[in-house]
Amino acid sequence: MKTQSRVGPTGDGSGRAQLWGPYLSERQWGTVREDYSPGGDAWSYFPHDHARSRAYRWGEDGLGGLCDEKQRLCLAVALWNGRDPILKERAFGLTNGEGNHGEDVKEYYFYLDSTPSHSFLKYLYKYPQAEYPYAELVAVNGARTRQEFEYELLDTGVFDDERYFDVTVEYAKADHDDILMRITVANRGPDEATLHVLPTLWFRNTWSWGEHPEENPRPSLRAAEGPRSTRTVRADHPELGSYDLRCGGAPELLFTENETNSERLFGSPNSSPYVKDGIGRRVIEGVQDAVNPANEGTKAAAHHTLTVTAGGSETLRLRLGPAGSQLSLGRGFESVFRDRIAEADAFYRELTPIGASEDEARVMRQALAGMLWSKQYYAFDLETWLAEHDLTPWSPPRPGVRNREWFHMVSDDIVSMPDKWEYPWFAAWDLAFHAVALSVVDVGFAKRQLELLLQDTYLHPNGQIPAYEWSFGDVNPPVHAWAAYFVYTVEKGTTGKADHAFLERTFQKLLTNFTWWVNRKDPTGRNVFQGGFLGLDNIGVFDRSAPLPTGGTLEQADGTAWMALYCQSMLQIALELVEHNEAYEGLVLKFVEHYLWIAASMDRLGDLGDELWDEEDGFFYDVLRLPDGQAVRLKVRSMVGLLPLCASTVFQPQQLSRLSGLTERLQRFAARHPSLSVSLSAAQAGTAGGPRLLSVLDEKKLVRVLSRLLSEDEFLSPHGIRALSRQHAEQPYTFWVHGEQFTVSYLPAESDTGMFGGNSNWRGPVWLPMNALVIRGLINLYGFYGDDLTVECPTGSGVRKNLFEVAEEISTRLTGLFLRDADGARPVYGGQTRFRDDPHWRDLLTFYEYFHGDNGAGIGASHQTGWTGLVAALMKIFGTLGPDDFRPRATRR
Repeated sequence: MKTQSRVGPTGDGSGRAQLWGPYLSERQWGTVREDYSPGGDAWSYFPHDHARSRAYRWGEDGLGGLCDEKQRLCLAVALWNGRDPILKERAFGLTNGEGNHGEDVKEYYFYLDSTPSHSFLKYLYKYPQAEYPYAELVAVNGARTRQEFEYELLDTGVFDDERYFDVTVEYAKADHDDILMRITVANRGPDEATLHVLPTLWFRNTWSWGEHPEENPRPSLRAAEGPRSTRTVRADHPELGSYDLRCGGAPELLFTENETNSERLFGSPNSSPYVKDGIGRRVIEGVQDAVNPANEGTKAAAHHTLTVTAGGSETLRLRLGPAGSQLSLGRGFESVFRDRIAEADAFYRELTPIGASEDEARVMRQALAGMLWSKQYYAFDLETWLAEHDLTPWSPPRPGVRNREWFHMVSDDIVSMPDKWEYPWFAAWDLAFHAVALSVVDVGFAKRQLELLLQDTYLHPNGQIPAYEWSFGDVNPPVHAWAAYFVYTVEKGTTGKADHAFLERTFQKLLTNFTWWVNRKDPTGRNVFQGGFLGLDNIGVFDRSAPLPTGGTLEQADGTAWMALYCQSMLQIALELVEHNEAYEGLVLKFVEHYLWIAASMDRLGDLGDELWDEEDGFFYDVLRLPDGQAVRLKVRSMVGLLPLCASTVFQPQQLSRLSGLTERLQRFAARHPSLSVSLSAAQAGTAGGPRLLSVLDEKKLVRVLSRLLSEDEFLSPHGIRALSRQHAEQPYTFWVHGEQFTVSYLPAESDTGMFGGNSNWRGPVWLPMNALVIRGLINLYGFYGDDLTVECPTGSGVRKNLFEVAEEISTRLTGLFLRDADGARPVYGGQTRFRDDPHWRDLLTFYEYFHGDNGAGIGASHQTGWTGLVAALMKIFGTLGPDDFRPRATRR
């Protein structure tokens, strides 16, 4: 059909289809970008109470909203139930210091659908008819201890008797810049109820900042003529051009400026009588002169008052498109929606594995919808921001000002976010996992995201990849190379086309980053790596981003294993590139040898007390090296010790035949350095002509580690691999320093300590990214061992499985988090019966940051679809591939 060729689920290949998308956050406050406080307390400096009255500097937010790719013009929905003290314009939640378990959104909203081109989008928000309990949520959570559950919105009783509205916001594109908006309000309660619905159009404030604001001319909104029974807002922007928003139902148009209400917030005069919160004051307080009677400004709302019968619904229609075009809300409006929905259905049918159940298809589609909705426009000019804090590249450090060494960095892009409420900013290792999940639905966007952080405007001149907004100079696990190779193989496998140019560009930039790691994070030059945070902060005895209370250094099993994975991933990329360019053979050999040194450093000859491998336990641990040279192994049994099995490479016979120097180099290395490793497992090989394995673990050690991984008394939970062994529930690990006790105990859910801030707690819960790496590692090892190696799964059960079947078992447990069980309940929602029994809730899914280590209930950020969206990739892989796709190509024995 004609419209399908212009927009369609994946666009027309020109990129124009993604000019408009869901690039607004659900909350913009609480970020470093908006923090101009002297002490660097972003949460307190820009609280939720300021958000309705204060113009943002760097971004915008809104409920179920969308904007253009540079966030110049924004469209979202605002609501008022007649009882709240403020308009509901953005999601509400608790800051780090307000809750007993840190940051947490206190809303119920769901990303139900999206195509890669955003040709169709669907969002659902559940809005109580009673007054929203802002103060109660803060007070009760603030009074609870860390040993108590969080106090959630459902716990307040505000949804009792079904007295709430389901507000469904849908968008359908007739063309790349012609967007239809449909808002459906359903009254779920037993009585007639009134809701004020205010679709809002506004410009991001780009004209009030800098020394020369005249260089950024102010855009304008004004009332314009339109067809009968409609109202039209004309938007004129010097870069974007002119657009019309056509509003059906003849609502009242209200205009104000997207300018800070300085009088309310700071007691200083306003620059205009019409300020950001003017529409709310007009609707809620009845202040007539709070909006501009001339019907012009930079923020406008179409005010609808809907009285909806019990169990009934009302629908509003709007359309945003180029000024002067035929923006009909009539006969063709619904047909565009039907076409876009039909195309989206067909797209996801083709994407979903054959034989998947209806519930499995729903989980996969909503997981990917959340990934696509979680794109966000991200603007951050560090040189400008630091200058606004009176810092230059030559200024000495100043407490409270973050990221002073990143003057080069300029962000002006659409970026995949972990969570558009809790994390309206990127994090490097999150983004890598996002790309893996996104490769299932939009491999082009996945590749662009991986290359984004390697551009000169992001990558530090010294080679460091920026970690995350709160500290770009911190260290995230180096998973970029792994993700790039994964995305490359996904595209190659699904399309038959190998994007060598993408792989080569990525590899060249990652060479710089790999060198940064080697030079900065191996202080002793022994290939035993440190790094601090590295994602697994809460598993350790100490805060690894802070100075050790003992003095000395911490040699990290995970830091070293991360570098083994990095090295192994770079090796695999080089192996792929050498098939097309012999110049890469030297880099293949470089990374083989570097890998051997790292593997050897983790397990040297003999049973030594200062190495990462513990022969008695059959596990890897961190080693604390004290100032006097004494080494102490910190025997916390955690994900730290499982990471080494994730880093392996299988060389296929045809690859070895092309690399004539590889076998010789391996043999020469083993002969010259026999004392570096007990088995030099990197030299493992089967029969002549078969594959060869590069691995930190030989078969004996692998089986020992797997016996712990697959023990239900330790790591294997009903819903995936725990971050910490359950044995530490009964046997906490204790370490004494100068009379002070440090303890690590198994905690399946929320943290009981504020040491690491927020709701960050990985001392027991299941989290998808590490599970995905373990699964990938097992499948990779199956490519060498095949059916010849089996282990008990679960340990002690008497049931033996090969490594592919073990990976499949873990994946099944993970996907089971979201699927209905025999009782109709989804483990992700714990004991919430509403999500099990209520027809208006039971098919709605959120994808939490991590999950209860025993019962699978969602914990932490409830919309962190980013890395939890990996569940869609797992469903795709195990729904379409089997052991024959990974079995060794030659018999091993």
